[in-house]
This record gives sequence, structure tokens and C-alpha cells, in this order.
Amino acid sequence: MNNVGDICSSETVAGGENVFSRDESNLSTADHLVVMVNGILGSSADWKFAAEQFVKSLPDRVFVHRSERNAASQTLDGVDVMGERLSQEVLEVIKQKPNLRKISFVAHSVGGLVARYAIGRLYRPPREDAEDLSTESCGEAKSTIGGLVPMNFITVATPHLGSRGNRQVPFLFGVSALEKAAVLVIHWIFRRTGRHLFLTDNDEVKPPLLKRMLEDDGDCYFMSALRSFHRRVTYANVGYDHIVGWRTSSIRRNIELPKWEDAVNEKYPHIVYEERCKACDFEQDSTYGDNASDVEEELVTGLSRVSWEKVDVSFRDSSSRFSAHSVIQVKDHNLHTDGADVIQHMIDHFCL
Repeated sequence: MNNVGDICSSETVAGGENVFSRDESNLSTADHLVVMVNGILGSSADWKFAAEQFVKSLPDRVFVHRSERNAASQTLDGVDVMGERLSQEVLEVIKQKPNLRKISFVAHSVGGLVARYAIGRLYRPPREDAEDLSTESCGEAKSTIGGLVPMNFITVATPHLGSRGNRQVPFLFGVSALEKAAVLVIHWIFRRTGRHLFLTDNDEVKPPLLKRMLEDDGDCYFMSALRSFHRRVTYANVGYDHIVGWRTSSIRRNIELPKWEDAVNEKYPHIVYEERCKACDFEQDSTYGDNASDVEEELVTGLSRVSWEKVDVSFRDSSSRFSAHSVIQVKDHNLHTDGADVIQHMIDHFCL
């Protein structure tokens, strides 16, 4: 066990790392599990700074678990395989901490898709013969995630609309030939995860996984689980993120991207726009084609059936702007310090 100021951490049998207050008395009062999930080729170390800030700010309220079940090359095994691993890891943590009553997720990049899959597996509908824990929270959901009350579902630079063409991967510069070539070769680089991101995983006559995650699918309650959280939040880079584009990370159509100029709050100099989007509950149009625009429209439509808080981030004036995909998470505290206000924004708006 290592001390970092008033913060402690310990490895767990679940394969990750727990972060909590050094004051042992706080361990019994912290009833809110915060699960942090890394992105592709990442590890639990990516969330080290954020985890410590959460515990410092909310020492007797949260118990942070940095997932490590999907690290390095394991992140290439596919969103579904990683989601299964994460769901089992979360259940093991819950089993070890019987005082936990609430749960939240904070996930970066592809980790946001993995977390969406995992909550679909962990979702439990309300039971008439069970205690309804949700009445004790500020949320109105009656269902649970792993038996805990779902509170915050936060994604950071997550490609919710996939990465298939239409300028969703900025470093391809919107060049059609490059985007088409990426679809053909991506599985050689990022294996099953690449297929899921580019929606080419329809070999078994089933729709691509990201499309299936727009509905409850068998024993995976993807949308019911997402809807059960008290709040859903996207943090998205408006520029300089060469891996995940603004539209896909903020779940917007191109015409919906807002105009922004300066920070909206001096406390958060890199937050340039905030928007609360109400749920738009309408029937899915089953006539979508296979081109990138049609796929994107289907994903936007499906995910818009639940409300979202959308937070837009800009590191335009930062010397680290070309690393925006990592800065927004503060992946490395020494290199990505400009993203600290984004983490503080998460903490200040976190529903306990």
C-alpha cells in the first residue's frame, strides 16, 4: 500500500487498483464506487491523477477503482470481450466492499464503449421483493447496476458514433481514399476492437456491435442500463484530438456542433461550451443504408433517446494541444497538466 499525501492505493484481486482516503474511518463511510476505465492500449495508470483528485476532494464519499482487467494488448480483443471482463471485475469489487450503495463510471476513449457494454451486463431491473436502493439517491431510477444505484456515467473523448469515415478520425484529414483504406486494414492494427470501431463486425449476419448497443439485446440491457443513470455526460475535444473527432465524442450531427469562443468559467479555462440535451424519444428509422453518414445518423438518433450533458473542451492555446486526446484525461500529470481543470469540473459536478 502506497501513501500519496492523504491518499492510499492498493491492488485488488479483481486486477485493478483501489484509491481511497488514508483515514481508515472513511473506508466505512465511502459508499459510492467510482469505476475508472482506460482506453485502447492504456492501463489503470492513465487515471492515476484523476483518481487521486476525486478522493482528495471527496475523501469520505467515494471509493475509486481504477480498472486494470483490460490493459495494453488486451484492449484489442473487442469491446464485447473487454466489457465482459469489466463487468466481472466490477462484481468482484462490489463483493469485497459490502458497504457500497452507489456506482458511477468515468471512462476514456474506447473505454467509454467498454463501460457501456459492461453496464448492459450489470443491469438489473427492479425487483418487488428487493429493497429499492434508488429511493435514497438523488436519481429516480429504480433499477440497479450490479445491485448498486447508478449515478454518473461519464465518458471522455469516447467514439460513441464509431470511427468509420466522415472525418471521425481526424488524422485521416477527411480524405475519402484514406478513410476507405482504413476500413479495410484497421483489423490488422487494432484487431476485433478495430472492427467494432469501424462497424465491420457483421460477419455473423448480425448488425455491428455499436448498432446492437442502441437497444436491449438479449441479456444485455444496453439502453435500459444507460437510461438508469441519474446523469450521462460526454467530455469532448473540439479540436486537436487526432484520434477521436468532436462529433463522435459529443454525440452530435455536424449541424449541431455549437459555436464557441472563450471559456465559460475562469475556474475551468479549457471548458468552452456546456449543453444539456433532453432525450428525444422517437422511433428508429429502419431504412438506413451502409454509408458513413447513414450509420452516424442511426447512432446519433439511438443515443439521443436518453438525455446527455455535453461538455466541450479546447486546448487551442495550450502548448500540449496536439496531445489533446491524452491531456483531457491528464494521462501523465507531468505532461498533461492543462487538463486538470477538466478533472475538477467532473468532480464539482459529480452527483453523490
